[in-house]
Amino acid sequence: MQRDNQLTSEQLAQAVALSPASCLRRVRRLREAGVISADVSLVDPALVGHRLSSLVLVSMEREDPQRLAAFRESIAAYPEVTQCYYVTGEADFVLMVTVADMSEYERFVARVLTADANVRTFQSLMVISKVKFDTRVPLPRGPD
Repeated sequence: MQRDNQLTSEQLAQAVALSPASCLRRVRRLREAGVISADVSLVDPALVGHRLSSLVLVSMEREDPQRLAAFRESIAAYPEVTQCYYVTGEADFVLMVTVADMSEYERFVARVLTADANVRTFQSLMVISKVKFDTRVPLPRGPD
C-alpha cells in the first residue's frame, strides 16, 4: 500500500493471500491506530512550477522552549516549507523549501529567515538533482 494505495481490496487480497474482507478490516485497523497516517497524491513540484528546492540549515540564537515553539509555529504557516525537522548537531532545524525560482527563494529568505530575530544563521543547500525520493517506511520482512 505504500507504493500504491489505490489497489482494490481484491487486488490487495490477492497480493497478500487473504480475503478481501480481511484486508479491509486490517487496513481499517491500521488507519484507526494511526499506522496509516494519510492517503495522499504526490505531486511533481516541477510540473506545477516549483523548480527550485533547497535544504536550509537554521541555527537559532536562543533555544528556550518558548522561542523554539514560536519558530515551529511560524514556519508551519509557510507553504514553501514542505518539511521541517528539529535536529541535533550544529543546526537546530532543517527545512525543505520548494519555490518557483531564485527570486522567490530570496523573498522567502527575507520574509521568513532574516526577519526572525532569533535566527542566528542559516545555510542554503540548493538541490541539483533528486537522487532518491521515497515516502515509504521500511517494514520488517515477513516469512519468505
